[in-house]
Amino acid sequence: MDWKQQNYDKMATRKNIASPSRKSVSASSSDVQLHICGVPFSLNREVLTAKSAKLGAVLKENPEDDVSHLLGDIPTDSKTFELVARFCHGFDISLSPENVIKVLCLANYLGMSEDHSTNNLTKKACFYFQNNVLPSWNKCIKALKSAETILQQAADLALVDACAESIITKVVHDPSLLGEPIRNVTTTDDDSENDESTYKSNVRRRLFVLDWKSEDLTVLSIALYEPIIHAIIHQNVPLDYVASSLFQYLIKWVFPGTKGEDETSTYERNSQREIIEAVERLLPQERGLIPCSLLSQMLQSAIMLDANAECKSGLETRIGKQLDQATVKDLLIPAQGYAKEEQYDTECVKRIMKYFYSNYTNKDKSGLIVVAQLIDDFLAEVASDRDLKLKTFLTLADLSLAASEGTHRNSDGIYKAIDIYLDKHRYLTDREREEVCRMLDFNNLSPEACEHAAHNEKLPVRVMVQILFSVQLKLKDTVAKRIQRGSGNLLLKLEEDEEDAMRTSSSEEEVKAEMEKMGSKVLELEKECHMMRRAIQRGSYQHKIQKEKTSMWKEMKRKFDCMTSLHETNCHVKKKKVHPR
Repeated sequence: MDWKQQNYDKMATRKNIASPSRKSVSASSSDVQLHICGVPFSLNREVLTAKSAKLGAVLKENPEDDVSHLLGDIPTDSKTFELVARFCHGFDISLSPENVIKVLCLANYLGMSEDHSTNNLTKKACFYFQNNVLPSWNKCIKALKSAETILQQAADLALVDACAESIITKVVHDPSLLGEPIRNVTTTDDDSENDESTYKSNVRRRLFVLDWKSEDLTVLSIALYEPIIHAIIHQNVPLDYVASSLFQYLIKWVFPGTKGEDETSTYERNSQREIIEAVERLLPQERGLIPCSLLSQMLQSAIMLDANAECKSGLETRIGKQLDQATVKDLLIPAQGYAKEEQYDTECVKRIMKYFYSNYTNKDKSGLIVVAQLIDDFLAEVASDRDLKLKTFLTLADLSLAASEGTHRNSDGIYKAIDIYLDKHRYLTDREREEVCRMLDFNNLSPEACEHAAHNEKLPVRVMVQILFSVQLKLKDTVAKRIQRGSGNLLLKLEEDEEDAMRTSSSEEEVKAEMEKMGSKVLELEKECHMMRRAIQRGSYQHKIQKEKTSMWKEMKRKFDCMTSLHETNCHVKKKKVHPR
């Protein structure tokens, strides 16, 4: 049955009576003097009696008395009452999405129905509501927003349900009315300024040509917003659109205003706490639907606003389901309270980690490797907290070791965290520093980390000696492996050569005969060459002897001052006189 017909019993009709003109405050002694929300009104008795069954009954019982004290509790505001008074006095009134529900509620309270007077205000307002408000997305939201101050009256008349049903029907037809789905991106610590870009406004709403500026459900109070979203979820609307609307709601009402207790009033904190608890109840449970960065932001707000345990636990559970999609920044949840001893809420992080590992069923270990690296990075980040207790650090380091087990990762991450912790906590005794370093597996460090540790003065001497010993063992092992690898490579090479020789043996036999023929020809040629060489050598020897003889003779003639010529053989020697002794 139509909501309008359901409520006509409460808005009955009666014979129409012409409305006299409105009069001034001092116009007649028969005027009724009323004060609505501090604003004075002077109304004609006959006019009120003609249009309002309730006012008519009161005035009939008190024809001469002042009835202002009897009508001082009319549940409305001055603007709405003025519209009704103008209607009673025959003036035209302008109905709008912002006032129609208030007018309907007041008209029903005053008994301005067709049973009392034809063409009364209830009929006029109902027609406008039915034909102008309900078909429009924007006008429905505006009408609901205006009804928040008289929510119970509007709900009793089924006006809230009528608007809600209209909104839900439109969302089922076009889910983008809730807003574009959240972009699930992985942000780094430097991308905080881009966080708000993951929320998109309702930019594609085009249901009605006249609705050039689309309204958001986020303008509604949580008392109206929660039941509407709850009904939308049960209509199987895609949950990514629902999640988008929920986080737009948080941005509008919670995230900008999560200040310290000294900056926010008790009423505001209670309102924000109520909102965040309601939104958590509405959040889908599906993994990956909502980015960890947004869940972390919501969890931090819930902790700051002291939300109930169910709300905080629900958010931790959702983060734990998709911890492999988180960043270090998502886990840096500030500790709360005046007596906080550490900068970050490490207990919260441990609960999130516990949920992840207790529910991880994927056969692929990639998620475990990612989370192990995440924990190492988180440990290195919180290690710089000067207030971080030794016990807490050791507990987190133990969790890091447990997370890395079976992932075939080195211990460089935990070494980095230990180095930072020792640097920021110089007051630790030698025994405490050795206790910290006991979490380190020296045999699982990379060569770079070993080299750094060997010269790290923050480490105890005993630890440095152990690291040097570990490096020496690694060096020996590396050399042995290389020698073994080299021998293996040589053996493999010999085997390959042998296989090549076997493959080519058949082809060698084929050319062997041809090679023998060629060899015999070569031998014959060599013999001929040898004989020719010997003949040449004989001729050269005789010519050489003759040449040598000629040369020797020429030299002797020169020494003895002989006339030398190729054709002369005489030698004229000057004889010297020899004197006797």
